[in-house]
Amino acid sequence: MTDNILQAGSEAIYMIAAMGWQMLWGLVFGFFLSAIVDVLVSKAELQKLMPDDSPKSIAKASLIGAASSSCSYAAVAIARSIFRKGGDFTAAMAFQFASTNLVIELGILLVVLMGWSFGAAEFIGGPLMIAIMVVLFKIFLKPRMVKAAKEQAEKGLKGQMEGHAEMSMEVHQGSWKKRLTSEKGWTSISHYFVMNWAMLCKDILIGLAISGTLGALVPAEFWQSLFFADDPVLSKIWGPIIGPLIAIASFTCSIGNVPLAAVLWNGGISFGGVVAFIFGDLIVIPILNIYRKYYGTGMGIFLLITFYIAMVLAAFGIEILFGVMGWIPETRNLDVTHAAFSLNYTTVLNALALILAGWLYLRYRRTGGPKMMRNMEKGGCHQHSQKT
Repeated sequence: MTDNILQAGSEAIYMIAAMGWQMLWGLVFGFFLSAIVDVLVSKAELQKLMPDDSPKSIAKASLIGAASSSCSYAAVAIARSIFRKGGDFTAAMAFQFASTNLVIELGILLVVLMGWSFGAAEFIGGPLMIAIMVVLFKIFLKPRMVKAAKEQAEKGLKGQMEGHAEMSMEVHQGSWKKRLTSEKGWTSISHYFVMNWAMLCKDILIGLAISGTLGALVPAEFWQSLFFADDPVLSKIWGPIIGPLIAIASFTCSIGNVPLAAVLWNGGISFGGVVAFIFGDLIVIPILNIYRKYYGTGMGIFLLITFYIAMVLAAFGIEILFGVMGWIPETRNLDVTHAAFSLNYTTVLNALALILAGWLYLRYRRTGGPKMMRNMEKGGCHQHSQKT
């Protein structure tokens, strides 16, 4: 009995380490590209770009959200800041969706760990989910609900994510080439890079721990039974319905849920179920509690219901579209440990990624980054002053 427990524990630890190693270079380069975009794309006038819920405003909100990558908690805080400063509530929620589901590092990680079809599903399904959410808001969101949410949002809240929402480290002088090659620009890039790691590190570790443990300890028969894997019709219906519910229960969000998505796919959940599960990062229990604090209990419940419906319907749409196009993978034996700890392209890319990460971290420390991070944790980072 003891030997079996030790063996299972060893397998779980190995799977966690192997998935972390396989993900490393994708995370580093994804965060690096995201930091570049964060620095070069201005957020100072976001509320002016999202004055209403017209298709134009929603499109702008989605594009800017996709360009300003954030962890789920930071995205929620930024959306509240946009709403408080005069932006439209629906557009702010579209920004929030795009900021967590249409970002560079998520796409890279999905392709690296699960394959191109999952990355494509995320970037096609994300706009579809936003469109469905907008329609639901137009039908069911009443002005009195928005007014009550605005009154609640105006109340002061302090914390790291509120500091992040108010922070500005963009560089806008000169051409984009000059901005990208300037000392100030690279300083800002290093600060965003480290800040994003600091915010997402916990989610990533929790996601790896949960997925590694479940992957090693839960028998395949359990997953197949849970997802009705033997029924080709029922499994496609059930997958998108249960996907977000698993996300709620798992407490993992942002890119931290990708390793668990791989485990669920191996276990028999439908393709649409995987997509719905990844979309579910904005309705995990801690974030639902944040909605309650930001916008009130009534609006929190409204967001849970409408977000869930949008996730499920978008996942159904992706299941149908990718099935018709023949883009759904036929095999489910994703080997998340195949690239672990051997001399191959993953090792080379990880080495380069670690060199890049180390250089950016040293620049972050040399240019006042730790002080900025402390200000963020106090909720007081309204404007960042950089040293080069």
